[in-house]
Amino acid sequence: MILYLLLAIAAGVILPVQAGVNAQLRTVLGSPVAAALISFLVGIAGLATVAVLLRTPLPLARAWSETSPWQWAGGLIGAVYVLAAVVLAPKLGAGTLVAAVVAGQMVTSLLLDHYGLIGFPVHSLSLVRVLGAALVIAGVILIQRP
Repeated sequence: MILYLLLAIAAGVILPVQAGVNAQLRTVLGSPVAAALISFLVGIAGLATVAVLLRTPLPLARAWSETSPWQWAGGLIGAVYVLAAVVLAPKLGAGTLVAAVVAGQMVTSLLLDHYGLIGFPVHSLSLVRVLGAALVIAGVILIQRP
């Protein structure tokens, strides 16, 4: 469990870096959409390289026939996040951006857990969990203050 938590923290470490790098790309290119597109193209190239090196099978025909359209939305959701971060990072700063993103993630995660939506196991809401989310929201308020 500790290893998984450390990996999650590492993923969290790279998100503000990604937002800053993509925001700088936007500055050079003059377009948030172009910056997000290039970010995704580089990501596709990186993932394709890893897939080839690991000889990962890509069962696209099966995936297309055995999934629902909503299950393909992850890439679009990722694109929306990257585009939002490219636009918002220079306006909010890394701290406020990440705090607000985490607050949104926390509230949504509690609802997904409580109702067991999109494959998550049920973890009922409790006063302690709601208090934890409230503290994250309070953190957003505190972090964005000068």
